[in-house]
Amino acid sequence: MKNNIKISRKELKFTQEEFAKRYGISRKTLSEIENGNHIPNLDLAYKIATDFGIKVEDIFENRYNFNSVEKFSK
Repeated sequence: MKNNIKISRKELKFTQEEFAKRYGISRKTLSEIENGNHIPNLDLAYKIATDFGIKVEDIFENRYNFNSVEKFSK
């Protein structure tokens, strides 16, 4: 899953180690998330978004486009 965590983390001048510690994850897990090889759980995604003061959708790419209710109607 594509995301903007690496860019945002660097803007805040956090190392991977500092950022990972802040959220209770390993540096390796953070690296995997930044590289799109690991999808964080919803709780972690909301914590990160809240700290950045933005919506989860602004950090993580919505590749499914669930904006249309019509897709779920019969």
